[in-house]
Amino acid sequence: MNSLKVAGLAAAALLALSVAAPGRALERDIYPAPEQAPADLAAALKNAAAEHRRVILDFGGNWCPDCQVLDLYFHDATNRPILDASFVLVHINIGQKDQNLSLAERYQIPLNKGVPALAVLDSHGKLLYSQKTGEFEAMRHMESGEVTKFLLHWKPGGA
Repeated sequence: MNSLKVAGLAAAALLALSVAAPGRALERDIYPAPEQAPADLAAALKNAAAEHRRVILDFGGNWCPDCQVLDLYFHDATNRPILDASFVLVHINIGQKDQNLSLAERYQIPLNKGVPALAVLDSHGKLLYSQKTGEFEAMRHMESGEVTKFLLHWKPGGA
């Protein structure tokens, strides 16, 4: 009976923590420090060229719930094989929309439209696509299948 009481108290404590800090419950460290972006991009371009894959630039921040959901969808059972076979993913930390602004501008990402925001580069670094209207800004209200369609469309040899 005591173990049941302890389990009940533990469950209540976990529930209280998730209610007290709901935004923190999902937050994971996906985006490295903002100053890491140029080195990560250079490494991704080198890797993509060697392996004939494309590069996805994911502009966002660890504080962004929609960015967290997008990353979960990127790595689910359906999308991870497509992502791993066809792309090199680079997470670009935008801080509080005050970091890596020159990279966002370079790849035509209008951060004022919201994040996550994606750009797709070919294996040589040429911009193929950038989100212009916050297409994934409401990712938490979307399904994983939207990410699947995106990946299939932009993979090498895609639609």
